[in-house]
Amino acid sequence: MIVSKQKAIPVIWNELKMEIGFRVDLIVENKVIIEVKSVESIAKVHPKQLLTYLRLTGLKLGLLINFNESLIKNGITRIVNNL
Repeated sequence: MIVSKQKAIPVIWNELKMEIGFRVDLIVENKVIIEVKSVESIAKVHPKQLLTYLRLTGLKLGLLINFNESLIKNGITRIVNNL
């Protein structure tokens, strides 16, 4: 299994290239982005942030994981990009 952590993703927009457009927490097998949080509750912006990462990278699946939950399964949200 190939896991990349804290990977800088370049962004190109209207001929402007930013070498580090954003940083994803984990990418697994070049297929799944995992965004890690430890917050009281997931805000509306967090799933949108992950969906934006998916769209910019062309990947289809992401997991938003909030470690500030008593049961970790309650802190996992699956986000998809055009599946």
